[in-house]
Amino acid sequence: MLEHQMKILTEVSFDKYLFRNELIKSFKWLNNAELLKLRNWLIQNFKQLYIEFMGEIPFQKRFNRIG
Repeated sequence: MLEHQMKILTEVSFDKYLFRNELIKSFKWLNNAELLKLRNWLIQNFKQLYIEFMGEIPFQKRFNRIG
């Protein structure tokens, strides 16, 4: 599922709203270990988009529970 979401996020990265929607789906579907890998991948590949959305409550709460 992680690889699938990475592919989808790459394909919709041209539109920040589609990217955000797919990112929200990722947080619903992936487990914490996968989310940590996704976060690292997002920082490496889509840092600007990730920074724009990382402050939103659902994302921040979920990542605060990791580790």
